[in-house]
Amino acid sequence: MADLRSYDFGKAGSAAPSVETNRVLRNTYYLLSLSMIPTALGAWAGVEFGFFRLFAGSPILAFVVMLAAMFGFIYGIRKNQNNSMGVVLMLGFTFFMGLMLSGILSVALSMSNGSSIIAMAALGTAGIFFGLASYASVTKRDFTNMGKTLFIALMMVIVASVANIFLKMPALAMTISTICVGLFSMFLLYDLQRVMRGGETNYISATLSIYLDLYNLFANLLQLLMAFMGGSRE
Repeated sequence: MADLRSYDFGKAGSAAPSVETNRVLRNTYYLLSLSMIPTALGAWAGVEFGFFRLFAGSPILAFVVMLAAMFGFIYGIRKNQNNSMGVVLMLGFTFFMGLMLSGILSVALSMSNGSSIIAMAALGTAGIFFGLASYASVTKRDFTNMGKTLFIALMMVIVASVANIFLKMPALAMTISTICVGLFSMFLLYDLQRVMRGGETNYISATLSIYLDLYNLFANLLQLLMAFMGGSRE
């Protein structure tokens, strides 16, 4: 679970999409699709070359390294969100996030039905995305005022996740993953609607937010599927 972003909790803008809003949404979807390529490459490289083994004995170090790199990338992306360097940094960030995903993917692939579980998590994430994108585009309900509530919930989940690094309670880990699936689904709805209603006017910033929603949604879905459907270790 990793999602530390700065949010604009102000007005979301008009509910009627303008030409500019449609352009931002179209570019966001394009860059989001493109970002899946370095994510997949990073995940493949991480599994193939055992990147996750660097932190196998120290989950705290892995957490610190991940946060430090995320802060650096996110700062750089937001600093350059109005120029082409922002796209380059975004793609570099997604490659790094793929590397960090290789740990849980390696565990899944060690199971007899690991490939099927990963595919189910990916399809589930895609299904939630398309379902919420469709809903956000037609509903009259305004979800763009949820920012503060979601951010507070996110901070609580991060605290619980850090605590469980020391507690190592499987039941708590499953509870956190279950909450995260719901939480990042709501974040996804919030972020999508902000773009659709003109509250987010930069497609690079919008892509970053939605990518993090999808990344965390996939990781937590995979965690749950491994716990409840995982086969024997090979």
